[in-house]
Amino acid sequence: MRNSLTVALLLGLICEGIPLAGAASYENNFEKTPIGTVPEDFLVVDGGFAVREMNGNKLLELPGSPLESFGLLFGPTFQSGQFVSARILGTNKGRRVPTFGVGLNGMPGFKLQVSPGKKKIELLRGDAIVVSSDFEWESGKWLLLRLQLSRGTDGSHQVQGKAWLEGGGEPKEWLIQLPVSELPPAGRAMIIGSPYAGTPILYDDLKTGLADK
Repeated sequence: MRNSLTVALLLGLICEGIPLAGAASYENNFEKTPIGTVPEDFLVVDGGFAVREMNGNKLLELPGSPLESFGLLFGPTFQSGQFVSARILGTNKGRRVPTFGVGLNGMPGFKLQVSPGKKKIELLRGDAIVVSSDFEWESGKWLLLRLQLSRGTDGSHQVQGKAWLEGGGEPKEWLIQLPVSELPPAGRAMIIGSPYAGTPILYDDLKTGLADK
């Protein structure tokens, strides 16, 4: 009886459009967005983000100048129990390299940032780096990033992040893991970028939804 009830509840959630853990409740691949604009539901904090077409595929571009830090918010508002993922491509120019990443809980929340100049992947809370891990970035190749703020059955929370090359298969292990004693305020998912190389940063397949347990 209990198993039948569980199945019925899960089917009810799916029928009502409530996402299950690990499933995206919001996705955007920009195919329906006019070139030169951003989706109407995006909130651009700063930066000249705009949809471009490349090889028959639409994607979001952050221009290579000015050489500052930019970001935008998307998707529904969460406080905990959610994930964000995206495909991101950056290129170097000589010794200059970009930084880029994804975030949760808005500007004061957590951000998973790839910092090629340091050969690191970093977890930030607000603007402060709280933990980092070694990471080798490859210029001109699509990288997938996933960040989640998960909630345990005992009420505890932890933030986890990983990144991997497109086509290489998602790793099982998280590159970044950190217990969270105090949650940030509720907020939307985000993407960030700093085009320090003077070359555009490209984004595609933005997703957010309920985190894995």
